[in-house]
Amino acid sequence: MEENQTSQDIEFIKEKVKERPLDRKKLLRRTILTASMAVIFGLIACLTFLVLEPVFTNLLYPEQEPEPVELQEEDIEEEMRPEDMILEEETETPPPETEVIQSVVEKVELEMSDYQRLYRLMYGLVQETSRSMVTVTGVVTDMDWFDNIYENQGQSAGLIVAENGRELLVLTDNAVLEGVESLSVVFSDGTRCSGTRKGQDEETGLAIVSVLLEDIPESTREGLKTAVLGSSGSSILATPVIALGRPLGSPSSLVYGMVTSAESRVNLVDHNVRLLTTDMVGSANSSGVLVNLSGQVIGILRPSGTTDRKGADSEGSDLLTAYSMADLRTLIERLSNGARVPHMGVTGSDVPEEIHTELGVPLGAYVAEIEMDSPAMRAGIQSGDVITALGATEIHSFAEYQEALMNLLPDTSTAVTLMRQGPEKYQEMTVDVLLD
Repeated sequence: MEENQTSQDIEFIKEKVKERPLDRKKLLRRTILTASMAVIFGLIACLTFLVLEPVFTNLLYPEQEPEPVELQEEDIEEEMRPEDMILEEETETPPPETEVIQSVVEKVELEMSDYQRLYRLMYGLVQETSRSMVTVTGVVTDMDWFDNIYENQGQSAGLIVAENGRELLVLTDNAVLEGVESLSVVFSDGTRCSGTRKGQDEETGLAIVSVLLEDIPESTREGLKTAVLGSSGSSILATPVIALGRPLGSPSSLVYGMVTSAESRVNLVDHNVRLLTTDMVGSANSSGVLVNLSGQVIGILRPSGTTDRKGADSEGSDLLTAYSMADLRTLIERLSNGARVPHMGVTGSDVPEEIHTELGVPLGAYVAEIEMDSPAMRAGIQSGDVITALGATEIHSFAEYQEALMNLLPDTSTAVTLMRQGPEKYQEMTVDVLLD
């Protein structure tokens, strides 16, 4: 009996333990479920990172907002006129019973060394002002007849007008920026940095190019200088000036001369800009600035042979002309802040006082021409109308119209009060204009 029990125990020990059958379908489902959950959690993690990364970056490393640009007007110092250079006798009313002393003025003759010293002084001013000048280059890739790719470069002089804490802002010619694939700015020490177009105005042909301050080497930044902008007032006639930039078409060229006329104006759409004419001959593709002997920029060079909207050539010669800085200050400030320029589409002028007195034409901005398909045309403004108010701002001249328009925003509606000639007299009417 015991032997049988022992034999049964041995037989039990010898039994083979079978493994549980593998359910392949169930294993596959679990594998697919696990992989799917991993992919889902990975996508959620990626999306969460993409959404929250800028937030945490701004919290840890806040980006400095650019400061708004406000261009300050610098009054032109009174230049010494030829008649002021004559030394007059110093005469004083003698006290009673005293001897009258007469001053004798010795005639001074200038020598060649005096002229050399004068030009050395002016060249010193040129070197100081050149710290505000740069060269802006636009690069366009093109293809020749044999399908060879080459780069075509256009260059223009640039003027450093402001710094907003993050960018250096350069005023330049918009023509060199048209259709370009890349922009670069070359500073006075030869350093080249990438630039970006920040704003432009089609009518005046001006543009602002920005360069990140962090891209400019410290040694180069120390040698730069923001230009001092002057106001070309009524006393600018016969003022000695220097043309800097590319007045002769080549970089770093310069010409000495004087302002010979400051009365004519160039009538552009929504702009009336005074034209400064000089006795200096320049290139047809000139660019740069006019600087007075106080180092203030009083004008932006206009390429010789440029025509206005009526097709009239600038003085019909190669004499250097410039847009008055006083009429461009607000526009440059707006472009420097990256703001769009409001557009109404009016070309006009002031109403002369004699016309107002003799013919009874109201004072205001006289509308000489309306641009096709412009906000002014769509609102019903016509040639011959006189604009007397924009919103609540009264208008007595085209300059006031230009200033008031610059204070408005594109894509907004404004009430325009105007006077229109009727059968017997001018009649007031108001239209709403949606600005571009």
